[in-house]
Amino acid sequence: MASDHHRMEHVSGYPVAEIAAAWERERPGTPVSSIGIVTPLWRLAKLFGDDRRRVLADAGVDTATLDLLSVLRRSGEPYALTTRELAARSLITAGAISQRVARAEREGLVTRRPGQGRRRSVLVELTEQGHALVESTVDQVLTREADLLTGLSTEQQNQLAELLRVLLQDVQRLLNDAGLSQVGETAERD
Repeated sequence: MASDHHRMEHVSGYPVAEIAAAWERERPGTPVSSIGIVTPLWRLAKLFGDDRRRVLADAGVDTATLDLLSVLRRSGEPYALTTRELAARSLITAGAISQRVARAEREGLVTRRPGQGRRRSVLVELTEQGHALVESTVDQVLTREADLLTGLSTEQQNQLAELLRVLLQDVQRLLNDAGLSQVGETAERD
């Protein structure tokens, strides 16, 4: 039913530009400036997320577990943090951390014991098996992601990283949100 007039013409070969041009053609005055930024960010987030899940599936670990193990590993020896510290460093809720810790403990990757000081404090510690898993997996993930960025020069990567940092901080401020989550999910979900 679409006439030749209403078919989307290929403006640039870049679908994002074509989407913006179509909105401008069909609804003059529609604010389209965000399309060139937000749409590629969503697409890149999906591509990077899907690729990371494939790499992790091959390594036998899921994203949430690697995040937990990585936070513990980056904390330095003795690779132990309270659940409160884990939640703060992971930017997720205490309930989500509790679920992640329980799953990782069942898999022999962490141990839990009562913490010192605060009542009901729980200390989570990386096991030898968890340490070995994070050591091998983090190299696979970060090497793969570095490979995916080789289309940008080092200078371009640094510029993009700085621009994304500024944008993220500003959007978090505007939305009054300090939490991170998987794309399309709330920070409370695990």
